[in-house]
Amino acid sequence: MDPFGGGSFFGSVNRGQTSEKLVNGGTAGGRAAYNFSKNFSIEVNYNFMVNNARVHKIGFFDSNFGDQIQSFAIDPVYNFTPRGKRLRPYLTAGLGPSWFVPTKPARAFASTSTELAFNYGGGMKYHLSPHLGLRFDARGVFEQNPTFGLAAIPKAHLNGLEATLGLVMYFWQAHILAPPAPAPLPKPTLQPLNPGEISGADGQLCQGRVLTLHATATDPAGHNLSYAWKANGQPVGTNNPDLSITPNNAGDFQFEVEVSDVADPTRTVRIGPKTLAIQDYVPPKIVGVTASPNVVNITNDSAAGQTVILAADVAGSACGGNLTYKWTVSEGTLTNDVGPSAVFNTASLGFDSGLGQSKTITANVIATDETNHMASQSATITVNYPAQYKRLPDVIFAKNGARVNNCGKRILIEQAAPQAGSAFDILLVGHRASDETANLDRQRLLATAAVLTGDRGTCANLDLSQVRISAAGTDQVSAPDPALCGTSNLPPAVERRGAAVSEADKERRVEVYLVPKGSQILPPGAKNAAAIPANAVKALGCPK
Repeated sequence: MDPFGGGSFFGSVNRGQTSEKLVNGGTAGGRAAYNFSKNFSIEVNYNFMVNNARVHKIGFFDSNFGDQIQSFAIDPVYNFTPRGKRLRPYLTAGLGPSWFVPTKPARAFASTSTELAFNYGGGMKYHLSPHLGLRFDARGVFEQNPTFGLAAIPKAHLNGLEATLGLVMYFWQAHILAPPAPAPLPKPTLQPLNPGEISGADGQLCQGRVLTLHATATDPAGHNLSYAWKANGQPVGTNNPDLSITPNNAGDFQFEVEVSDVADPTRTVRIGPKTLAIQDYVPPKIVGVTASPNVVNITNDSAAGQTVILAADVAGSACGGNLTYKWTVSEGTLTNDVGPSAVFNTASLGFDSGLGQSKTITANVIATDETNHMASQSATITVNYPAQYKRLPDVIFAKNGARVNNCGKRILIEQAAPQAGSAFDILLVGHRASDETANLDRQRLLATAAVLTGDRGTCANLDLSQVRISAAGTDQVSAPDPALCGTSNLPPAVERRGAAVSEADKERRVEVYLVPKGSQILPPGAKNAAAIPANAVKALGCPK
């Protein structure tokens, strides 16, 4: 049994046209409980409270009237300590009805309100003797606010607080206080812990890389052990014989661990300190990228391409691991493009044949370490492609003859003349065999030039300034290139189709070249390049 008394406090209800407030007041009552286990009981609770009602703005006046509250509830109770303990904190919650009864003077305009209330809270019991104790209780109340039959009071929720102090009286069976604890038995003498050592963390130790340590301490008694790790004097890790840690900076780290017997923490051993040197991580850095040579000049003699060796000098750190490389070029192709050096070949570039050009190729290398950090740098290669001459098939002549046959005219009129213009001039190199008349090479040059500049009949109409000549005589430095043209003494029908050329015929020829304007690069058989004697060519007209 628990008679009690105390205070009751309710909040305001600020809704609608009124402002309802139950004035703070007092409470008294009693509780009867049955303890059906060491920790649980069921309790019947009765409260009588006086909390006058204050209601504003009913009609044209404020109203304050007396109010008495009677409440009944059934509450289960959970005690945190079992029966027999002197101090027993508890929690409780329950439901029951509440009657809000106006006092007699107020019954002329207000009526009784009945609401279902939920109470919750807790407190403390302190037992003075097996049959008597003190109890402090504090609990909240949550219910519908009373309207007292007044239409102006809206329905809303009401929150309250009860704080009480009472006596606890035990009947039928006394509250048994716990007997004093027996004196502890003397602890057996145990062998000290075996400290062992700190092992692990082998290999390269780097900033930002996980390292793992292991404490090898053992207990001869076989008890469970606890572990407290420290790094440079600061607690780290968890209660575990293994420690995994990622150093965020380089330098010397001192690791130690305190190992204790879980059952007897006084049995403790300290292992360490063990000093580990953590290396700094340095991202890869490209010191330089070289291209050797970095300027390449392409000529007719190097048309197959020239090679350029690309090399990267990269600085890294052991903590970065091995480096991988990737080379790229802005144009062309590379070989061995995944090593510290690569090879670029100018043959992979495209140039317009015969025209002078220059290209700047950018070669870039990316070096990546095992942590996926990378560095990039470039080098440039300048590839110059000077203006080059183009050779057309030779014009072949009969022995001791200077007439240009139909096949030769086809070379001059259909191939050479259309390509001469703003970009190219025509260079003619004349030859004669050793058994032919002196100066015949010059006559053949004039006849060939006349076909190009005759400007009537079947001849072309090039300006004389577009054609230059060079007499080579019996000099046969350049290899003959007769193509399909036969000698000039064949019948016209055969000449046009072309025919086989004898070895002797190959020396009786005029070489035909397209030479870029202003180029100083001459074919190997040309000793010089002279202008055409205008009067001599004009005298020939358009040769038949």
